Amino acid sequence: MKRIFSGIKPTGHLTLGNYLGAVRRWVEVDQYVSDSLFSVVDLHALTVDHDPARVRRLSRQAATLMLAAGLDPKLCTLFVQSHVDEHARLSYLLECTATDGELRRMIQYKEKGARAVAAGQGVRLSLLTYPVLMAADILAYGTDEVPVGEDQTQHVELTRDLAVRFNQRYGHVFTVPKATHPEVAARVMDLQDPGSKMGKSHENGAGIVYLLDDEETVRRKIMRAVTDSGRDVAYDREGRPGVANLLDLLAASTGGNPEALAGVYESYGSLKRETADAVVEMLRPVRERHAELAADPGYVDQVLREGAERARGMARPLVDRAYRAIGLMPAG
Repeated sequence: MKRIFSGIKPTGHLTLGNYLGAVRRWVEVDQYVSDSLFSVVDLHALTVDHDPARVRRLSRQAATLMLAAGLDPKLCTLFVQSHVDEHARLSYLLECTATDGELRRMIQYKEKGARAVAAGQGVRLSLLTYPVLMAADILAYGTDEVPVGEDQTQHVELTRDLAVRFNQRYGHVFTVPKATHPEVAARVMDLQDPGSKMGKSHENGAGIVYLLDDEETVRRKIMRAVTDSGRDVAYDREGRPGVANLLDLLAASTGGNPEALAGVYESYGSLKRETADAVVEMLRPVRERHAELAADPGYVDQVLREGAERARGMARPLVDRAYRAIGLMPAG
C-alpha cells in the first residue's frame, strides 16, 4: 500500500474548511486505501508568538476532533508530532542539506515574517526553517504521497528537492514523495470574505464556522454570509464569490453539484437557510462524538500513546540510516 502523511497545526480551533478540505477525505478514503499517518504537528505551532497552555489545549482538541470525525486507530496511525523524537532528529540533518536561499524564497516565510515585523515582533528563526521540519515529518516515514492544499505545494517541492539532494550526496535513503490535490476536497472560503480561505487562526471569527460551534452559531454565521450584487442565484466563483461559496458548502454537505444547485433557489435567503440546515446536520455527529471522547480523556491519551509508538517504530530505522549515511557515528 502507498504511504501518506498529513498533519494539522494546533494554532486555532478546527474549522469547517479543515473538515471539508482535508479531514473528511482522510476519514472516508485515505485511511482505507493507504498506510496513513495523521499527526497533530504541534512543533510547527511554536514558530510564532504563542501561549503554551493554549497550544497544549488545542493539540488535544485537534486529536479528539480527528477521532470524532471518524479516524480509526485500527486503520491509521494518529499521533502528536512532538511525541516522536525522529522528527526533530531528522530536521537537523535536512537543515544541513538545505540552503539559506531556498528557505528565504518560501512564500509563507515572506508573508508571515512581514506580518510579524508589522506587529512589532521579531521573526523567529524557526519560521524560516520550519519547511525543513515539515520535510522531516514527511521523509521520516518513507511517505509516497502528501495530500495538501495549493498553499503547501511549495513546501512539498522543497521536500522533494532535499530528498533527491541527500540521496545523491550520501546514498539512497529517502523516498521522494509527491504532493496530491484530491479532487473531492472542497474549497471553503471565509463567509465574510469569500476571496480568502476559511482559516482557523484568522483574528475575526465571524466568517468562520468552527467544528465545535453550536447549531445556533453555525446558522447565524451562514445566514449573515456575504453575498453579491444581484438577486439571482448563479454559480460563478470569479464574479459571484459569495454565492458560489454557499453553493460549494451546500454541495459538499449534501453530495450535490454546485452548478446544478444554483438553479434550484430563487433567493439568497432560501439558499442560506438550506445551506445552514445541511451544515448543521453534517457536523452534528462530529460534535456529539467529540463530547463523548472529551469525557474519556484516558482513551484519547491511549490512542495517541500507541500511535506515537507505532510512528516511532516506522521512523527510527530510516532516520538511523540517514545518520549513518551523512557520516555520524552510531551510538555505542
